[in-house]
Amino acid sequence: MSAVDPIRWGVLGVSNIAVNRVIPAIQRSSNGRLVAIASRSAERARDAAGRLNISAAYGAYQALLDDPSIQAVYIPLPNTLHREWTIRAAQAGKHVLCEKPLGISVAECQEMIAACRQLNVLLMEAFMYRFHPRTMRVAALAREGALGDVRLVRSAFTFRVRDQVNNIRLKRELGGGSLYDVGCYCVNVSRMILGEPRDAFAFAHVGASGVDEALGGVLRFDGGRLAVIDCGLSASRREEYEVVGTEGRLTVPTAFLPGTADAEIHLTKGSETTVLTIPAIDQYQCMVEHFADAVLRGQVVGYPPDDASANLRTIETLLRSARTGRSEPLRA
Repeated sequence: MSAVDPIRWGVLGVSNIAVNRVIPAIQRSSNGRLVAIASRSAERARDAAGRLNISAAYGAYQALLDDPSIQAVYIPLPNTLHREWTIRAAQAGKHVLCEKPLGISVAECQEMIAACRQLNVLLMEAFMYRFHPRTMRVAALAREGALGDVRLVRSAFTFRVRDQVNNIRLKRELGGGSLYDVGCYCVNVSRMILGEPRDAFAFAHVGASGVDEALGGVLRFDGGRLAVIDCGLSASRREEYEVVGTEGRLTVPTAFLPGTADAEIHLTKGSETTVLTIPAIDQYQCMVEHFADAVLRGQVVGYPPDDASANLRTIETLLRSARTGRSEPLRA
């Protein structure tokens, strides 16, 4: 393979996120070709392949992994299947882009990381919002002192799950719950700005589903800095975060799913607010091109999987606090 040849992708599953977002992004990408899709149902795989103009369809995930022409796979399966199929993909010599959260525990995540390193394949968590230029601009503004000394990050991601019976987000056995599904974004952006927290405290509402359908939490960082997290699966749609410093603050609307419209940052100092506009871009395409470029160049990815493990450590601590009703320290 020459340096200019695109990588050949396969996708394990026909989930909405795959069909509506990541598959189109791979097909538009400058350095990748989507050549195969798999489902547990051969009929569903063939149907998806026909609708999406994909040349090969497999009725089993392992059959796709056994295809020697495929170099990388995207895994959008339910959370509890990430570990198994990431490790199986690594054993088949495939590089892995896996949906968030990478696993459902730090222990799972570490096992996945170890397997991929041992087998010399790249592993990256598919946290697409991090690849949007707006996210990078926010991180730079905070890092460069545009807000003074940053003291607080406040974030929210909620929406209402209408199908209470079939939606995997409400199935405990599949790793459901608001914190895993959308609160992970809040945790991630808090850590991006403030580093690693020391302690966590959370309250959660656990519904009849057995998962946290709403969760509110506070993370404490060195120097008395705080992050406030608000996530849920039973409230109207909100996705936003605010970064507050001693000299100013910024707010980010439609923070994690801006689509392909122009994206804004609202920067306020005193009584004056400036709107910074970031030109429209597809953050999913940015993500898959970044991953494919790392594969082609034999380089590490910009967000190594150890960050996914650190995110899960905070998530586990919040869930533990919600169970105990106490502030809980992050464990090493």
